[in-house]
Amino acid sequence: MKRRPPASFHEFVTNSGFNGWIMDVTIEDMSANRGSATAASILVVEDESAIRRVIRFSLGRAGFNVIEAEGADEAVQRIADNRLDLVLLDWMLPGQSGLDLARRLRREAVTRDLPIIMLTARVEESDKVCGLDAGADDYVTKPFSPRELVARVRALLRRARPHADEVAVVVDGLTLDPVAHLVHAEGKTIDLGPTEFRLLRFFMTHPDRVYSRGQLLDEVWGRSSFVEERTVDVHILRLRKSLKPTGFDSYIHTVRGAGYRFTPKGDG
Repeated sequence: MKRRPPASFHEFVTNSGFNGWIMDVTIEDMSANRGSATAASILVVEDESAIRRVIRFSLGRAGFNVIEAEGADEAVQRIADNRLDLVLLDWMLPGQSGLDLARRLRREAVTRDLPIIMLTARVEESDKVCGLDAGADDYVTKPFSPRELVARVRALLRRARPHADEVAVVVDGLTLDPVAHLVHAEGKTIDLGPTEFRLLRFFMTHPDRVYSRGQLLDEVWGRSSFVEERTVDVHILRLRKSLKPTGFDSYIHTVRGAGYRFTPKGDG
């Protein structure tokens, strides 16, 4: 049976299971768009502001830096002004279509290898083939699941940047080396268990944002984990204890009723 595109954003929200969640997008979307300086930067090219807001919230909540454009011309300018890691591109745009923009990006040497995910209501197999042939690396149809969209973004980034997880992270003299699995500060080596190491790495790459215990479980332990939320408190306590001799334990803040935040001194 042929699927038709959603007639409106309301229908898109309803079919996607976003009911009751859109209010959170409206309230929290500004804070969700505060990714870290070391997080991947995603350009979202979408002319419908409501859908763009949903995408901004879900990607921002996952820790990405989100940059927006409403059309192809604005997207080209954003690409020129920013160092991007991936483009999330709507097919139907005012003026130049997303399909034409994808072809244009593949022709230019500077954007030839920039990962592209096509996001569209066009669901026919021939449309998908056309989108992939135009240069898209993946194809997501509307209505979509925010979790699936984030998972596809992460998967494509892993393929595009296979060694990105090997880069050392440095914050105010605190250095985390994921290859050697070592943490250094003030000329000293800080001994961390594997869970505390993953937790610190997540904090260092996602500063200045409050994460609930549930979000930390998803990001550090994995969504398939059945660990209780209070376990997060235990590992936070262990991490603070290990960091205390160098003073970096003060970077981890408890936000009453919300969760935890990692704030470098330079960020106030």
